[in-house]
Amino acid sequence: MTLRINHNISSINTRRQLEHVNQISSTTLEHLASGQKINKAADGPAALVISENMRSQITGLHQAIENSENGVSMVQTAEGALGEVSRLLVDIRQLAIHASNAGVNDEKMLTADQAEIENAIETINRISEVTQFGTKRLLDGSRGANGVTNGDNLQFVSAGPGTRSSPVEGYTVRIDQVATQSFVDGTTPLTQEMIDAGETLTVSEGGKTVSFTTNAEESFASNLNEFEVRINDAGLNVELIRKEDGSLGLRHKQFGSEYGFTVASTTAGILSKVGEVTDAAVSGQDVKGTINGEETIGRGQILTGKENSPHVAGLSLRYIGDQATPEGEVTGTVSISQNSLKFQIGANEGQVAGVSLKNMTSRALGNGVMSKSDFHSLEEVDVTSFQGAQDTLLVVDKAIQETTDERGKLGAFQKNTLQSNLNNLRVAAENLTAAESVIRDSDMAEEMADFTRNQIMLQTSTAMLAQAHQQQDTILSLL
Repeated sequence: MTLRINHNISSINTRRQLEHVNQISSTTLEHLASGQKINKAADGPAALVISENMRSQITGLHQAIENSENGVSMVQTAEGALGEVSRLLVDIRQLAIHASNAGVNDEKMLTADQAEIENAIETINRISEVTQFGTKRLLDGSRGANGVTNGDNLQFVSAGPGTRSSPVEGYTVRIDQVATQSFVDGTTPLTQEMIDAGETLTVSEGGKTVSFTTNAEESFASNLNEFEVRINDAGLNVELIRKEDGSLGLRHKQFGSEYGFTVASTTAGILSKVGEVTDAAVSGQDVKGTINGEETIGRGQILTGKENSPHVAGLSLRYIGDQATPEGEVTGTVSISQNSLKFQIGANEGQVAGVSLKNMTSRALGNGVMSKSDFHSLEEVDVTSFQGAQDTLLVVDKAIQETTDERGKLGAFQKNTLQSNLNNLRVAAENLTAAESVIRDSDMAEEMADFTRNQIMLQTSTAMLAQAHQQQDTILSLL
């Protein structure tokens, strides 16, 4: 056995082992104290990078969940106000129907009906102006895409969140085909002899049918008046046209290819081409054209930008003219200001959703309705005359449709976009948190087992270091 005193190799080796065990014990103790197995980059560089990215995503997901929940609250606020607007419009419609009962009503009753309608309209305006979420007004038109047209017979209808703000000069509009109404053009004049013989005229539209047989005891004009009354009372969207030569025509009140009706007459040419055989009216056509040179979809008089359009997606315009735009010219322009509500509903850039809130004031409801009283909006309705009451019904029906459409849009946005997204975000946050936990969190049972083993090794190494030092004492016996 070789004995040396300058270097105690056994002690050096034992001390190295002791330092290693002490270092491992410190790391294990750190894992137990923090509950994480990665506390610094040295613990696992690659795992640290991955887990930190996951943490940023998890934080973003939790914030997106909160954003979506706040968005649901805002949408519910707007929809609740629209529910009250809808109730008021139903009341206005009831008053218009009452005012239309001209055989009973007197001037004082009509004045009272008009006063109540005006009060309801003022309430609608007040709701539209004061409904807000925080400091943001929701229904006054400031949270939507607003537009102004420049051109004859061109009207702005609406725009969606996908519609982009226009340049200063606006988007150009070109009409290639105007909208028309479905019609029947009689070729044979209706004579008194036909009336005396009992001419039967039949019109069917929208699932409703009117069959009228002329009365020989009534005059030509009286028979036509009665036929027209029957059409109106049955609720058919068809108007009777009386020509100077005594022939008749029928025309649908709505524009576009989706509206039609059928006719029949006893005598060929009065309404149907062949006597006692049902004929379909000549179909109407939808408007066709472009906005900003981009393709659109025509429905009646409404021209709407396609959803995949880069600039005019969801932009709707109405063209009420009867002439298409000549080659090389434009019909007009439309300037768009985009103020739709935007919601960050995801953890990353670009994961947003938007909704445009319509202006619900009375001057913005019921626009574009063709009426003999020339009412341009709900703000102008007047039921103090029979015709005014009838035209008020048309305007109010349009306003009710616009309100319910807006409520349906908000409901769909809340249910299919925000709430569905909330469910997805919660699942994603849960799964991503679980994945980050696998990478980052300590297995406490495993760490405790390692810690116990290391403590034993630490005590053993310390004892062995003492033994290594005692080996040098044997040299004293030689001196």
